[in-house]
Amino acid sequence: MEDLLQLSYALDTFYFLISGVLVMWMAAGFAMLEAGMVRAKNTAEILTKNISLYAIACIMYMLVGYNIMYGGSDSSIIPGISFLIGGDNTVADVIAGGDDAPYYSGMSDFFFQVVFVATAMSIVSGAVAERMKLWAFLAFAVVMTGFIYPVQGYWKWGGGFLNDMGFLDFAGSGVVHMAGAAAALAGVLLLGARKGKYGKDGSVNAIPGCNMPLATLGTFILWMGWFGFNGGSELKISDVGEANAVAQVFVNTNMAAAGGVIAALVTSRLLFGKADLTMALNGALAGLVAITAEPLTGSPIASTLVGAIGGILVVFSILGMDKLKVDDPVGAISVHGVVGIWGLIAVAFTNPDASLFTQLIGAVVIFAWVFIASLIVWGVIKAVMGIRVTEEEEYEGVDLAECGMEAYPEFTNK
Repeated sequence: MEDLLQLSYALDTFYFLISGVLVMWMAAGFAMLEAGMVRAKNTAEILTKNISLYAIACIMYMLVGYNIMYGGSDSSIIPGISFLIGGDNTVADVIAGGDDAPYYSGMSDFFFQVVFVATAMSIVSGAVAERMKLWAFLAFAVVMTGFIYPVQGYWKWGGGFLNDMGFLDFAGSGVVHMAGAAAALAGVLLLGARKGKYGKDGSVNAIPGCNMPLATLGTFILWMGWFGFNGGSELKISDVGEANAVAQVFVNTNMAAAGGVIAALVTSRLLFGKADLTMALNGALAGLVAITAEPLTGSPIASTLVGAIGGILVVFSILGMDKLKVDDPVGAISVHGVVGIWGLIAVAFTNPDASLFTQLIGAVVIFAWVFIASLIVWGVIKAVMGIRVTEEEEYEGVDLAECGMEAYPEFTNK
């Protein structure tokens, strides 16, 4: 029996770690997607943001974020605060713990959670691309990953008041994706649009990305990484029931992405008369975001429909953001924010234990906290060091202004 318990512990820990690796690989997906969707003169800087934010997220979550989110507190609203992560479980903990015994390594839990934090922050980088100062962005990343994200994470996954009231968010349509979008929206509103994006007559000028093959590769990487994102959130795989649940999550996640692609592609064809690749890519991500709140309880056909609705919503949301003059070069606010809200709502239709009212309360609470806190932090950074590059630097490209190099130096056409 002891050997079986240890084997189960080892298997679940290994699964958790491999799932974390898949989610970490999503950092590469975001980097490639964003590098493809910005102009060539801004590519090196967006890549610098992506690798730097990942490192900042890891350090800040280790120093303080993880303990805010999972350290426990006497209050269901105000989390505790402590620093650094402690040791791991022992054989005695596993064997003698009974029903409450840990079934995976504590360090594997930290690793799995820290890559989620980086995912949330990656959402911000694309939305503020091409005109934000690099160091202003990195300063915000410190606060977002160390404090803003962990507080709302505690309210749900750390056992806080949202969890107590029955709010459901399996893998983070709200806790991760909508939170990242709320922080991005706050930054974009203070930052303003890129020069030339909107005409004085209200017209919207397209600013195409420089590398659609790279953006498509990034989307496929994200699609692949999402199996770890959602599948790993089952937390266990070492018995028949849990193994079947993981398989269900994988299938539903895949079907939702497929539904999102087709729905966005058809919608763009009906609206524009053309098959818009960028809308198809965002449709895939929208389907994935939509199913993330509940990828287990629904059927494959229901998951396809959830993803398809997300794919339709993201097209209209991207168009609507431009009408409102909210300039988001990669569509991140629409994909992760608007569709994140839809994902939380959809739980009420696929999980019999969910309450639509509770889901809406959870969405409002998470969005309000992250948006207001982020708006304050962005405002302070703007007052202290500024958040936007000069008009000349924006024209020349932030690659040279912020990094002193170009991603494609052999090309003169920018």
